[in-house]
Amino acid sequence: MQKKTALVAGATGVIGSYIAKHLSKLEDWNVIGISRHIPEDELDITYISADMMNAQNVRKKLESFSEVTHFIYAAYQDYESDPQKQVDVNQTMFENTLNAVEETADNLDRVILMQGAKAYGVHLGPIKTPAKETDARHMPPNFYFNQEDYMRRAQKGKSWSWTILRPDVVCGFSVGKPMNLAMVIGAYASISKELGLPLRFPGKAHPYLAQVTDATLLAKCVEWAAVEESCAFEIFNVTNGDFFRWEHIWKTIADYFDMEAAGAEPPIQLSEMMADKQELWDQMKQKYQLKDIPYDKLALWGFGDFIFNCDYDVMTATTKLRQFGFYEFVDSVEMFTRLFHEFQEEAILPDFSKH
Repeated sequence: MQKKTALVAGATGVIGSYIAKHLSKLEDWNVIGISRHIPEDELDITYISADMMNAQNVRKKLESFSEVTHFIYAAYQDYESDPQKQVDVNQTMFENTLNAVEETADNLDRVILMQGAKAYGVHLGPIKTPAKETDARHMPPNFYFNQEDYMRRAQKGKSWSWTILRPDVVCGFSVGKPMNLAMVIGAYASISKELGLPLRFPGKAHPYLAQVTDATLLAKCVEWAAVEESCAFEIFNVTNGDFFRWEHIWKTIADYFDMEAAGAEPPIQLSEMMADKQELWDQMKQKYQLKDIPYDKLALWGFGDFIFNCDYDVMTATTKLRQFGFYEFVDSVEMFTRLFHEFQEEAILPDFSKH
C-alpha cells in the first residue's frame, strides 16, 4: 500500500484539525500540519509552525517535505469588518503556501481548497436556493474567488489536479477556536442556566431553513475527494444532508441542558448581552472545575448573531456530491447534542448533572 502524504494548512482550526486527525489514523496516510502555533498533540502528525503571510518563511519551512502528495488548504484569517483586507490577507496566505508546496513537492497529486457557502453570497443577503456549484458568482470582493482563480492559473500545464469543497457552518470539538456554532450555543446555554434563565432563542423569529456541516463528516469527505479520480477539477457542496428550522430544534437543545425553551422576545444580540459575562464565566470555571479557556476565546458571539439573525433560507444542494459517490450523512440535531456532551466530558462546558 503506497503511502500518501497530506499537508494540511490551518491544521489547528476546527476544519483543519479534524482533517489532520482523521487522515493520521489511516494506515495509508502521513500527515503534516502547518499553522501559526504547534499544538500539544500526541497524534502521529508532524506539525510545522510557519507564517503563511511570509513567502520566504513558508518556503523555508516546507523545503524538506518533498514527499507531499496532497495539499489541503483550510487556513483562514477573519477580517469581516474590512472586506478588502480579508481578500488581501487570505489570498496572500494561499498563494505563498501553494507556491512553496509546488516548489518542494515532486509528486504533488491534488490540491483541495476549502471554501464555503459565502461563495454564493450568503453573507450578503438572500441567495438562490438551493445554491448549486454551477451558480454564477456574486459581485466581488470575495477571497474565495481570488484563491480559486489563482489556483486555476497555477495548475495550467501541471500534472496535479484540484478539488474545491464548500461546507457551511462547520461544527466540531475545538478548544480556543471561538468560530464554532456548537460552542456558541453551548456556552450561551450554560451561562443562561447558571443565571437561572430559560434558553431564549437569541435572534429574530426563526422560520427559515438552515444547514450545518459536521467536521467529522467533512474530514471523511476530504479523504474521499483526495483520491477519487472523478473529483479532479470539480466543486462540491458538503453539508450534513439535512435542513432544519431553529424553532423546531431549539426545544431539543434546551432539553439537553435541562432548561425551558423560550422565544426571541425581545431579540437578543449575543455580542452585546454576553460582553459583560467574563466575571461570571471565571466564577463558573472555578465552581465547575473547567479548563482555563479565556473568555474571549470561548465563543465568537458576533458569529452567533449572524447565524441567528439570518432571515432567509440557507440551502446548498448536495446532489452532485451523491452523484459522484459520497453518501455519508449526519443528523444535525444529534450532532449538536454529541458535541455538547464532548465539551462537557472535556470540562470545557459545565456538566450541571454532576453538580
